[in-house]
Amino acid sequence: MTRSSIGHDEPAAARRRFLRLGAALGTGAALGGITRAAAAGTPATVDLPFANGLRRMATFPQKRPLILLTSRPPQLETPFKVFNEGIFTPNDAFFVRYHWSGIPTNIDPRAYRVEIKGLVDKPLSLSLDELRKMDTVTLAAAHQCSGNSRGFSNPRVPGGELANGAMGNAKWTGVPLKKVLEQAGVKAGAVQVSFNGLDHPPFGDGPDFIKALDIDHAMDGEVMLAWSMNGADLPMLNGYPLRLIVPGYYGTYWVKHLSEITVLDKDLNNFWMGTAYRIPDNACACVAPGGKMAKSRPIGRFAIRSFLTSVLDGDKLHVGKTTLLRGIAFDGGYGLTAVDVSVDGGRSWRGAKLGDDHGKYSFREWTMPFKPSRVGALEFKVRAFNRIGQTQPAEPLWNPAGYMRNVIETTHAKAV
Repeated sequence: MTRSSIGHDEPAAARRRFLRLGAALGTGAALGGITRAAAAGTPATVDLPFANGLRRMATFPQKRPLILLTSRPPQLETPFKVFNEGIFTPNDAFFVRYHWSGIPTNIDPRAYRVEIKGLVDKPLSLSLDELRKMDTVTLAAAHQCSGNSRGFSNPRVPGGELANGAMGNAKWTGVPLKKVLEQAGVKAGAVQVSFNGLDHPPFGDGPDFIKALDIDHAMDGEVMLAWSMNGADLPMLNGYPLRLIVPGYYGTYWVKHLSEITVLDKDLNNFWMGTAYRIPDNACACVAPGGKMAKSRPIGRFAIRSFLTSVLDGDKLHVGKTTLLRGIAFDGGYGLTAVDVSVDGGRSWRGAKLGDDHGKYSFREWTMPFKPSRVGALEFKVRAFNRIGQTQPAEPLWNPAGYMRNVIETTHAKAV
């Protein structure tokens, strides 16, 4: 985490921009119009590589055409080819995931406040300007939906059927949560800290989306309140004006449009902590395919993952011509040590070259030159390793919610 002086939009300009966004998102007719068509030159649909994988492409405010899962609430997946554009995912291509359709559509940054309350010495109501005057830091961190890649589950599981695009990597700028809690003064007996945002159930008859972290995690100095993403204000659909950043942990904890931070004297046992986002309480977070969890725990850190991004299924490579294979890898923050690549379906492996290290929570690029020697099928596989000895399983692990997929991915191509 490094100190930063990244600038931000003037509040009045930001307010005007987001009032326009509110007008676009605020009515069913306008939203329907947005989701029906993508930009000129973009295919109208994409067929994801699993059953019932046909999806529309859609353009929402501040977003390029993305893969549409649902429009109410907005759920948008990043096309996989975007991950070959660079190690940091552009803001306009970053995936979107909401649980409820009652999302904020106009926020005045001058009036916005985040409340810090509960088991504290001094309750606070902080403006964006007040937060920006605190110790500002920038952290590169991957963000990933718990159900990223759920569509590949076999047998199928309930939930949004996503391919591999519900993830992204960004430079987040904000203030460490620890500094804010220290200013409020955490009292003895604190157990957890809960986080609530401005999104809500559309009719008030569903459980408000509130998440919690253990007090030691909340105070680790890495969890942060971010107002900037890749050097610009957060896009509205990614949590403007402030969101929680929980490096190395799945996106369920990254609360958007953050409005309330509450220090608790006991564990939060609401629907979103006690029932939803639970995984099998064992070493692999898995059960036999089609089985049930005997005991569960809340989902936590990312499983280690790696991908080939420069070659997609069905691509053709030329015999005798060197191609630079390129991809990304990341884990829950332990730090990557190696990436291996197989071009023959896993029969043999070669070490790839790791790219620049942007920090232990960031995507890490890897590269490896490859020259096909004969015509025929190619089967690429990629596996990563980290500092505590974790790697990816050869066969996919299964759990009833389709969470945490991290199998060694396979890409089929052809040498011609």
